[in-house]
Amino acid sequence: MQIASSFVLVLAICIQPYRGSSAFAPSHSKWSSGWCVNTRTPIQMSVDGASSKERKPWDVLRFINQSSKFVTPPKLPFIGATSDEKVTVQPGETLWAPSSKQNFFSFAPLDDVVMGGASSSTIDNNTGIWRGKVTDANNGGFVGIRSTPFKNNKSLDMRNCEGIELKVRKGDGKRFKFVVRDTTEFNGICWTTSFDAAEPKENSILGSFGSGFGSSSGKDGTADEKGTLIRLPFANQVPTIFAKTVSGKSFDAKNVVGLQLAYSKFEFDGKLNQNFALGDFTLQILEIRAY
Repeated sequence: MQIASSFVLVLAICIQPYRGSSAFAPSHSKWSSGWCVNTRTPIQMSVDGASSKERKPWDVLRFINQSSKFVTPPKLPFIGATSDEKVTVQPGETLWAPSSKQNFFSFAPLDDVVMGGASSSTIDNNTGIWRGKVTDANNGGFVGIRSTPFKNNKSLDMRNCEGIELKVRKGDGKRFKFVVRDTTEFNGICWTTSFDAAEPKENSILGSFGSGFGSSSGKDGTADEKGTLIRLPFANQVPTIFAKTVSGKSFDAKNVVGLQLAYSKFEFDGKLNQNFALGDFTLQILEIRAY
């Protein structure tokens, strides 16, 4: 009964309306596992303060369905607690691949419905195909996928690695973000790197764009057929919260606990993504590995 009551309380917090000056109203609930939920309800305000004319009803059920997937249920004492597991990752090891039985997490959507938007996306963990539709209705404009909590509370020690390498197909030249998380806080620091997915049949070195950007090449073949490799150095990551850069933070490579991808009309600090378009998009993730 106590567990059920706690769950109802969390849902009540999620749907409670708030009127204030910020785009989100915080309330906190922390499971015993350490995953911290910072639930926030929207007042439909865009990041840059601009007002969108199009309004759609907020899908509160989709909000609850999406956000609940990233919370570890409380440990039950009569079942027994599972010990946290630290996994040392070496360069070249695969962290995730479509339909792999070695995966210890799945991806699930986390779209702008969490801030009152109407964009939506889906991810097929068997094929790696992430697709959806982005709209700026309700001042939204982003979609994302995020790893579910790692099995057995695993965390990755990646101190022996320089970064993460993605192999992707499609993308049509759009600019995406890849996020590494070193804390289980729901709205914790996002260690973010932007990257451009190659145009179909492109086969050239796109190079590094400096801090906050990854580099990509078609050295495995054409981007349309075999995929494009994108390297995301830890040294280029930008610490952000809600796409705003934060200072005074250090990346904890020995405690990687989450991975995320996003497609947003915003880059960093309110600047627009120059390789973004409203409407349909598709990106296929073929592999995520360390290097």
